[in-house]
Formats: sequence, structure tokens, C-alpha cells
Amino acid sequence: MSPTATLAPAFSAVIQAQSALSLDVADYREVDDATLLELTRLSANQQRLANSLSAVLAGEVARRSAPALGKLGLAQRTGHRTPEELVRVTTGSTARDAVTAIKIGQIASDAADAAAGVPVVDPATGELVESLLPWLHCVGRAVTAGTLPVAAAEAIRNGLGRPSENVPQQRLAEAAALLCDEARALDADRLFRRARELRDELDEAGIADREAARHEQRSLRFRRLPNGMSRLVWDMDPETSAAVGELYDRATSPRRGGPRFVSGESEMQAQRILADTRSTEQLASDVFVQLLRQGADADSSQLLGSGAPVVRVLVTATAFTERAGHGRLEAQADAVSIETIERAACAGGTTMIRLDGDGQPLDVGREQRLFTRAQRIALAVRDGGCMVTGCERPPSWCECHHIEHWERDGGKTNVADGILLCKHHHLLLHNAHWEVVRRGARYWLIPPPDIDPRQVPIEMRSTSSAMRDWRAERGRAAEE
Repeated sequence: MSPTATLAPAFSAVIQAQSALSLDVADYREVDDATLLELTRLSANQQRLANSLSAVLAGEVARRSAPALGKLGLAQRTGHRTPEELVRVTTGSTARDAVTAIKIGQIASDAADAAAGVPVVDPATGELVESLLPWLHCVGRAVTAGTLPVAAAEAIRNGLGRPSENVPQQRLAEAAALLCDEARALDADRLFRRARELRDELDEAGIADREAARHEQRSLRFRRLPNGMSRLVWDMDPETSAAVGELYDRATSPRRGGPRFVSGESEMQAQRILADTRSTEQLASDVFVQLLRQGADADSSQLLGSGAPVVRVLVTATAFTERAGHGRLEAQADAVSIETIERAACAGGTTMIRLDGDGQPLDVGREQRLFTRAQRIALAVRDGGCMVTGCERPPSWCECHHIEHWERDGGKTNVADGILLCKHHHLLLHNAHWEVVRRGARYWLIPPPDIDPRQVPIEMRSTSSAMRDWRAERGRAAEE
């Protein structure tokens, strides 16, 4: 019997069996300590197996989405930029979990192919290679055997690094095998540190190389969180960390038990920091925001555009003039108070964008090939970012798309016939022959026949919170 016929029923049986487990807190209040710990251990085993299975499946998704396949790859055929995005959307996991699952899944797939003597294809080039990560074959086998958690496999992979002139593949393979054994007694964090220790022992002469590698790994990522907050994830190499850490210490040291025995102006500043009512974390956040603002205003040579950061605020005219209700910050999901809107307007001025009865911003520019800055602002207000369902790219990452192509259809550069699309989806529409049609103030995405022979329209929805406020205000006015 083929796997296709057996795998789905096996999955269903596992899910049905798992559903018989109690989620009632009261049931576990009755068990003794030994039983509680045993159930915790069994639950961890179950979770480890589930994670390993997810990694195996994610690795196969990545294999079928290899860059060499182009638009025929699984991810691009289903409208996703990357296999990581496809896994994240399909499973509802975080972006980080999806990336980890694919990396470990690829290691497991590589190990299985090597054991079976199957030629390995490099997904980046489509060329046959002996093996992608031979020094981690034991890690891949342990994951598929269910004896090594995915988190532990990722710790070994990251901790050992890649072969170098001083550390050949065989030495790394031996270290990986040792770590697979030690993983039985170590959690993922301690296992990572142990892997780094082994790498240092194997390659003391490569300190300069590892320092350069850490420098290459520096990154700054900006993430918007579901609760309306945002998070800046800054991976700093040691040299950057020393500079930023010194500024952080100067802003917070008196609050954290740092040096206070200073004199003159410095002593007065230390006392002000101590007396500040903000928490240490809030104080540090506010200080760094001001440093960024002042730095951008003083020297914008590294930035697109010039001057201090520009934050666009969105508010209906009624709410603004009557000082009632709320407003929005562009690309942010949560509302802000009228007081915040007024403060921003005082600092930066206001621009009026009028909407027609359907919610379309009135055309604010003359007909030309490129959308004007004013038109882009109007599209940002209306669309909120990329209009493809599920895409979270903000307006600043988007390009203006003529739904009636400028050259092919003689399309006009007006707001009603333009939408915002991120670069990936803009290229997808043009290269894979997707189309967008407008019906009044609503937009529909039409897939090409080779993706959907029936070409069923997919509604494109604005993510603009400002437009939601506008519609709600119109609804209240109509009821009155």
C-alpha cells in the first residue's frame, strides 16, 4: 500500500488518540508529585515527536520549493515568497519556528538521502552534490528517530558551525555525535554553549575567523507584534555591543547599581536618573528613541530621504475637529488617542485627504506614468500596505501597481486604479500573469489558468485601520 493511502489515516488516528487526553486542570490537581512529573516527561516526549514530524514535513516543503524550480516550486505556486512563509501560514507557527523546522528538516532529509545512496540536489543551484551537511548526518538521524528534540538539533547546528581550514568535516562529525549523546542530559541552551565550547577546543587558531563570522551575522530586525507593540531585535557583534552597551550603561547605570560617585554636572544627572519615575526599561527605550531622532536629523547620509523620522498620523476630519474618538499611526494596528494625534500634528503639520462615498481617496495628482507622492499617501491610507491577503508588508515596503497596465491597457495613473503591492507580489502579478480587477471600491485578484483553471476571484482586502474607522464613522452617521 502506498504512503499516500496510509499516512493520512495514521495521522487521524494519532489526533483522535490525543484528543482523549484530558485538558481539565482539575484532573491534574488530584495526581501526586511523582505522577505529575511522569506525565510532564511523557508530554515532552509527545511534543518532541510532533516537532520532529513537523520538521520532516517542512524539509520536504523546502525541497519542493527549491529556488532552482522557480515559479513551479511549491511555495511560489501557492502564492508565497518562500517555503518558510508557506510553512508559517499553513501551520500557524511563528516565523522563527518555521525557519527552524525547515533547517532541521533539510538536515534530516540530507541524512536520509545519504543513508539510502540517493543523489542530493543543492536547492540553491539544482546541481548534484555529494551531501549538503555531512557532518550533521547523525543529528538528522537522531531527529527522525525521535531521540533528539528539534531545539537540540538547532543548538548543535548553530553551536558547531561549519567546517573550516582548521576543522575538517570529520572532526565536526565526531563533535556532533558526542553532542547527540550529551543531549540526553542537557537542555537546548546548555547544549548550545557546550557546542560552542567544543568548537573553540577544536579551532583555537580560528578565533579571528569566528570574530569575522560574528561580524557578518550582525542584523537589525523590526517586528510588529499582535498586541499593537513592536519589537526591535538587534543581533550585535562584540564591537557593536561594546559601543551600544556603553550608551545603555550611561542611560541606566545609576538605576542598576552602577557608578554613582561622580561630581559636578554628572552627579546631578545621576540623581535625575535615580529620581525618574519611569522604569529602567522605559527610561532606556525613551533615551534610545531620542538618540535615533537626533542622529537622523543631524546626519541622514545613510538613510533614504532626509531629516528626522516622519510618522504619518491618520484621523477622520470629524474626530480631529471635534476632539473626539481616536486616530491611527500608519502601519500600526492599534488606535491612539486624539491627544497623541494633536501632539503629532503640532510637531509636523497636517495634510487633508478627502474620500468619496465609496471610500476612494479623491484623485490628488495629474495623469502621468508614475504615482505622485500625494497619490502614494492616499493609497497608503486606503490600502494599509500590500493588498494580497495574508501579506503583512507595510506601505513603506510597497510599490504602486496599475491594475490596468500603463502600456498594455492604456491605464491611467489615478488612485482608484492603483493598489499597493510589496515587491514580491508585484513581481508575481507581472511575471506569473495574475490580474487585478476593480468593482467599484473593491478589488479582486484573478489567478492565471495554470494556477486555477476556473480563475476564481480572490477578494483583496485593505488592512488600513484608518479606513475601518472611517467606515465605522459613516455607519454611525447613517444610523443617526
